[in-house]
Amino acid sequence: MPKRVLIEKDALKYPLGEELYNNFKNKDIELIMLETTRTKGIPGSTKMEKYKQGKNTLVIGVKKSLTFQTCKPSAHYQLPLVTGCIGQCEYCYLNTQLGDKPYTRIYVNIDEILDRAKKYINEREGEVTIFEGAATSDPLPVEPYTHALKKTIEFFAKEELGRFRFVTKFTNIEDIVNAKHNGHTTVRFSLNTDKVINTYEHRTPNAKNRIQAAAKVLNAGYPIGFIIAPVFLYDNWETEYSMLIKDLNNSLPVDNHKNITFEIISHRYTTKAKNRINDIFPETKLPMTDEERTFKYGQFGYGKYVYNKDQLSEMKTFFTNELSTYFSDSEIKYII
Repeated sequence: MPKRVLIEKDALKYPLGEELYNNFKNKDIELIMLETTRTKGIPGSTKMEKYKQGKNTLVIGVKKSLTFQTCKPSAHYQLPLVTGCIGQCEYCYLNTQLGDKPYTRIYVNIDEILDRAKKYINEREGEVTIFEGAATSDPLPVEPYTHALKKTIEFFAKEELGRFRFVTKFTNIEDIVNAKHNGHTTVRFSLNTDKVINTYEHRTPNAKNRIQAAAKVLNAGYPIGFIIAPVFLYDNWETEYSMLIKDLNNSLPVDNHKNITFEIISHRYTTKAKNRINDIFPETKLPMTDEERTFKYGQFGYGKYVYNKDQLSEMKTFFTNELSTYFSDSEIKYII
């Protein structure tokens, strides 16, 4: 439940916007009407205060631009259902990408968004088109308000050449486990060790609850994936990541392992991200000592600090062996 809700005037022209307005106006929260798409009324004089207040703010609006951003290499296009996330993960790239706009914005013109997705599918005649629903958000926490994921999943179920995917750290999967998906949506769960979650992933469910939610989604027939990220190479990291993989294996039926994929991503950061993180989490213990890392230019033209070659090699060997032992029928997409 947000502390405040900002609602654009144009959102009231849509049934979902009117429904959400009527829902929130009867709650003990601050409700602010907006004449335009420009937000106002979020307090805070410092970046840290603005971040914390923004994370407790929900904006209800209309998606004006229906030109979808590309989402290479994992998908062809982003599907803009939600922007922002209620979680407060210290390392999250959204801290930099969203800057001074850390609030969650939901869009009420879902039918128009899906109609545009249909046009993109038709433009790629005869080829499967993949859409990513979590490029700039975690869309699951607001699903009880919007039901956007369920609607999107059932839209893609009918599309022979359309596929949908999203990733989440959250566990309120009730709305989607009953959706008719036809195997056309892949649900991916972001996992990490309890140490990492407790230290850096504030306001998110623990690993056990995420795994339980993933098991329910897998049992509902969805193809699923796990993103173990970011991997931190701290003291005893091998033991704790091994325990995570064993717990995952014990919770998921072996005969469904062929429907599971893995993506493993080591911790990395840019100077811009480091500065932003230090502004909003001044007490952070994230390992961001430049001298202990290797500087590398990424595919998008900017530099980042990564673990050194030997450390990454050790990490790749470890996860390859562990996943081959417990998930031999699953696909490892990459370990980077």
